[in-house]
Amino acid sequence: RHDRQPPGGDTVADEPFQPNADELIAHNASYVEQFADHDLSLRPRRHLAIVACMDSRMDIFQMLGLAHGDAHIIRNAGGVVTDDVIRSLVLSQRLLGTQEIILVHHTNCGLQTITEDAFKAELEAEVGIKPWWALECFTDPYADVLQSINRLQHSPFVRYKDHIRGYVYDVTDGRLHEVTAD
Repeated sequence: RHDRQPPGGDTVADEPFQPNADELIAHNASYVEQFADHDLSLRPRRHLAIVACMDSRMDIFQMLGLAHGDAHIIRNAGGVVTDDVIRSLVLSQRLLGTQEIILVHHTNCGLQTITEDAFKAELEAEVGIKPWWALECFTDPYADVLQSINRLQHSPFVRYKDHIRGYVYDVTDGRLHEVTAD
């Protein structure tokens, strides 16, 4: 039973689940009729990689004024720089020509509402095994952006480090706030 209070105030209750795949495939059929991206290059036009949270309130292309083919978008819970994010960025830079990295965290993130130990203990009690992966919970999205920038700056695998910037997206007004070490 899910009775957790997620960010945003909505209560996650046992609402009836309705699968989405059939509807999405029907939408894809309409998309195919107008498909115009057949000639996009594998390499992002702007030589840009963006690491962002998976939060559904953030439309990365719309909020940054990007078009298809402009950037690689790497998303995970919290938008934190993990080993897998580093892996993706290294491929993005070394094989596909990106040279700039933008980080986008946001206010009211789900990872701010839980603690790693409590969440893992809950999972272990439910399934019988403690997760081996880190949740990367945080309390301050601004501090976490700095943590992610530092991880990128210290990674020996990330080739291009001169153009790394980080932002916190405010989910209440859509504004991006730049995070600097100052």
